[in-house]
Amino acid sequence: MITKLRQVSTAPLSCKICGAEAALFGVVDFAKHCSEARIRRLPLSGTPVYYHRCQVCGFLFTDAFDDWSEANFKTNIYNDGYIEVDPDYREARPISNAKLVQHFFGARKAELRVLDYGGGDGLLSTTLRGSGFLDAQTFDPFVADFAQPPQEKFDVVTCFETLEHMPDPMTGVAAIVSSTKETGLVLFSTLVQPADFEMHGVNWWYVGPRNGHVSIFSRAALVRAWQHHGFQTASFNDNLHMAFRTLPEFARHLLKQA
Repeated sequence: MITKLRQVSTAPLSCKICGAEAALFGVVDFAKHCSEARIRRLPLSGTPVYYHRCQVCGFLFTDAFDDWSEANFKTNIYNDGYIEVDPDYREARPISNAKLVQHFFGARKAELRVLDYGGGDGLLSTTLRGSGFLDAQTFDPFVADFAQPPQEKFDVVTCFETLEHMPDPMTGVAAIVSSTKETGLVLFSTLVQPADFEMHGVNWWYVGPRNGHVSIFSRAALVRAWQHHGFQTASFNDNLHMAFRTLPEFARHLLKQA
């Protein structure tokens, strides 16, 4: 039995990024997940999840889970069945992302302190520490061992496949910013809406409430979210991005790739 969702509003909501009107856009079953092209579709749950889309910045979001506690998310989404809808979560993704961080910053690893925000079981940070980074820590509110927010600030904050899980993305971005040194950089991934998103609508594969994908960014919404905190953004592709106040010296070589 799924924890009760917030009642749908047929009237426009205020966009969670820019505050403009966000009209009702589409609905999917709670069981829709992001790995349906790789593994089986789950049986329909019978619980509809409605999404709104901003008419100004294009941000797509649902407020269905806005009243949920962390315990509700753990029970209904980040439970023992989560690995079935995100099979790369535990090993493949963190190992791949650790290699990416090593590729980007390995030449300066002895000087850099890294925080993996939304880092799950901590494999990425463990891998970076083992490869010689000065320090690498994990924060994830849904994993008991890493649920305590760090008090210090970091040179590099990584945030892979996390922003789309945030019911309150502006508060989430603010928390990431607060963990980043003034001269630091955020390296993050979240897939932005494609040019033909209007054609796909909520049937687009990345819209998956069973995965906890509640915030789907357009490129314009992504820029606005970070600009609000005085950060610039640059994208390597539709999924991989970086944000910074001023590009730090240790990352200037990345401009050739972004």
